[in-house]
Amino acid sequence: MLDRSESALGIVLRSRFYRSAFLSLLVAGIGVSSATPQLTLFLVRDLGAPLPVAGLYYVTNLAAPIAGYLIGRWSDRSRDRLLWFRICSLVGGVGWLAMAAAHTVWIPFVISTLALSVAGGSMALLFAACRDELSRNPTRAENRVIATVRMTFTTGWILGPVFGSWFGGVFGLRPLLVATAVCMFAQLLPLGRQRVDRYTDAALHAGHPRRRLTDLMPLLVFTAVCVLAMTGDTIKFGYLPIYMAEQLQVSDSVRGAVIGIQPLLELMLLPVVARLADRFGAMRAMTVGAVLGLSGNVAYALSTSVAGLFLGQALTAGLWACVGALGVTIAQRLYPQGVGTASAVFLSAIPVGSAIGGAIGGLGVAAIGLPHVFFIPAGLTALAIVAFAVLSTRER
Repeated sequence: MLDRSESALGIVLRSRFYRSAFLSLLVAGIGVSSATPQLTLFLVRDLGAPLPVAGLYYVTNLAAPIAGYLIGRWSDRSRDRLLWFRICSLVGGVGWLAMAAAHTVWIPFVISTLALSVAGGSMALLFAACRDELSRNPTRAENRVIATVRMTFTTGWILGPVFGSWFGGVFGLRPLLVATAVCMFAQLLPLGRQRVDRYTDAALHAGHPRRRLTDLMPLLVFTAVCVLAMTGDTIKFGYLPIYMAEQLQVSDSVRGAVIGIQPLLELMLLPVVARLADRFGAMRAMTVGAVLGLSGNVAYALSTSVAGLFLGQALTAGLWACVGALGVTIAQRLYPQGVGTASAVFLSAIPVGSAIGGAIGGLGVAAIGLPHVFFIPAGLTALAIVAFAVLSTRER
């Protein structure tokens, strides 16, 4: 199989598991992205939280790495990879239902820390199961297979915010959280009672247990570098709409178009990035993605018109296409003896980057204002470029 060129879409369509994962991630993406942009509004409007307190909600994302690591380790010890996926999905559904029933400000913080951090591991375990399948049935199109499956989650994040805004406006925010819980339960349906046995390679598990932390270090370094590159995203979602509304004074429709263009371009770029990675190497492609992310932040920081913001969004889409298409694959290669752990640890970088970016954004806006605050994530992304280049050299 490794000697012939294959269509990634064909591989996905022929496999019952890949098709099921494809649909499951679409449902999950729509559900999570419907509620996430509305949570601050829910805390302020429905629970009466002050705006600064509501902003601290995203600090609960720091629980994600701990939950992800533990869930990944447990899945790497289970025979059926999908067992922990089902547990995480059920915990997530119950958590969103509890969120909808909350009447005290502190309850959503506890739910996010204890339940939603666990629920976030469900996607990591699906990608770990994909790696098990690819290990049993290797193909030269593996980057494209992962990217094809990942495209549905990105599609969900395009559709979800639109659905969430409409649904929340018509029915209210509590029913929206209930709808999100329904999506968490519904992501179990495409997989039914399927099993994906954990792939075991004795050669990868050989060695003394005391070496495990050393073996884990490349994964942790790569994840930390990705966090540096991701910090600008929270700042963008938090402050770019304010900049457009108050300083550029653009219409609501134009603001929506600026924010919405990135995930659309990211979706289009995912298969392109995967093909380039197959040809030139995944770490090289990540380095190029970080360069695009740096350029995007500089474009935001220097923009005095909407055109510059559109350019920044297009460049940033290149970074996130690389992260979405290649990040999990690289992480799994860096820690092949525990692909569940690798997937969960890497995907936890996204909420950690969100939490750190929120803190940097708040301090940066107070210090240097808009849009110059984007020079801060630009500097952090420049450090990520250097680190990716070093990692790429070591990989070769």
